Amino acid sequence: MRHAVFGLPATALLLLGVSAAPALAEPPAPPSTTTARQELAALTVAAPHPMDGYSRDKFDIWSTQPGGCTTRQTVLARDGKDVQDKPDSCQPASGSWYSVYDDTTVTDVTKATIDHMVPLAEAWRSGADDWSADQRKAFGNDLKDPQLLIASEASNTSKSDSGPADWKPTNHASWCTYAKDYTHIKSVWKLTTTDQEETALSSMLDTCTD
Repeated sequence: MRHAVFGLPATALLLLGVSAAPALAEPPAPPSTTTARQELAALTVAAPHPMDGYSRDKFDIWSTQPGGCTTRQTVLARDGKDVQDKPDSCQPASGSWYSVYDDTTVTDVTKATIDHMVPLAEAWRSGADDWSADQRKAFGNDLKDPQLLIASEASNTSKSDSGPADWKPTNHASWCTYAKDYTHIKSVWKLTTTDQEETALSSMLDTCTD
């Protein structure tokens, strides 16, 4: 993948001291079905915490990454195809982005939203209300785990702050990966689940073939 400014590849831009969003090879891979089932079984089932004090701002999303680009710009660069940046900027000007939730391709960067696999509000309800500011920032900008992905405006709006007990992708072919990734994030960040969510995740893991 190349990210160009004035027609130059990103490697040349680095020599010129011009920032460009880094082209990471791939988004983090989901765990195996066996691992996901083990992680799901190990999650603590608990009642959702109250939303008292919740604010998206407390997760400091889209903070600046090493190199000067924001988390959002980094994901757009990582997961886009034929991405071209604006002059002297990390911000993509053109490209295409696949939204797996609804099996659509977005070619307008302003409509390529970045979704948190486990929504910030859901994280708050399942333990993030007790985290430090640094922990919330790390969660809101997590590039190491499969927490951030491209979503069309329609699918992101439809999902909103819902977990799998109340929302599932319209693209049934994505249910397996969605359940794996969602379970993995909750496991890594030691977030709780509910009986309803656990049942929904288990049902979607049943669609996996690996």
